[in-house]
Amino acid sequence: MNRRFVLAAAPLILLALTGAAKKPLPRKAPPPAPAAAPLGDLVRVTMVTELGPIELELDHAHAPLTVENFVRYVDARRFDGMTFYRAMRLAWGDQPNGLVQTGLQGDPRKLFKPVAHEPTTLTGLSHKAGALSMARLAPGTATADFSIMLSDLTGLDADPKSDNPDVQAGYAVFGRVVAGMDVVRRIWDAPLSPTKGEGVMKGQLLDPPVKVLTVRRAG
Repeated sequence: MNRRFVLAAAPLILLALTGAAKKPLPRKAPPPAPAAAPLGDLVRVTMVTELGPIELELDHAHAPLTVENFVRYVDARRFDGMTFYRAMRLAWGDQPNGLVQTGLQGDPRKLFKPVAHEPTTLTGLSHKAGALSMARLAPGTATADFSIMLSDLTGLDADPKSDNPDVQAGYAVFGRVVAGMDVVRRIWDAPLSPTKGEGVMKGQLLDPPVKVLTVRRAG
C-alpha cells in the first residue's frame, strides 16, 4: 500500500473513532424511490444482445399482467447478463421454423413471484412469427423466461376443445418483435450442443449461449 493512500485514510479513521463516543444524530428517512414510468397500451423495450439489438413491443392493453411482470424485471435490470440458451429447430414446414428462448433459468436470486396465466383465448393474441411467449411449467408458474417465435406456431395457443388441461391453457403471448428479427435468426442459427440438455431440451441448447447485454424501456 503506498504512503500517500495511508496518510489520506488516517483522518477518516480518526473521525470514525471520535464520533463513536458521541450520541448519534437521528437519521433522516431515505427519499422515496422514484415511481416507475406508467405503462401505456404498448410498451417499447430494447434488448441489446452480443449479436445485435432486438426491439420489442409489449401489448399491455391485451396482456396487462404478463407485461407488468416483464417490465418489472426490465426496470430492476434483472435481465442484464442473461443468455439466449435454447433454439428449437423444427425440421418440417417453411424454414426457419421454431423458436429461441432466453431468461433467468430459475435463478432464485433474481426471480419475482410467478405471474398469473393469461391465455390467448383471453388476450386475443397468437403465436405468430415474432411473437413473445412466456415459458412455464404448469399454468401460473411463469416468471422470467420467454421465447421468440421464428414462425407461426399457433399450436401453442390455448385450445379450449382439447382434453389435455395443459393444451387447453396454452402459453401466454404478450408482445412481438418489431425490429431485429435478423438478430433473432442469427441466434437461432448459432451452434447447438449435441449432448447438453435432457428430454425435449436435448440437442436444443446453444453452445455457447448468446449473451444479452442490457434490456431497457425505449423512450
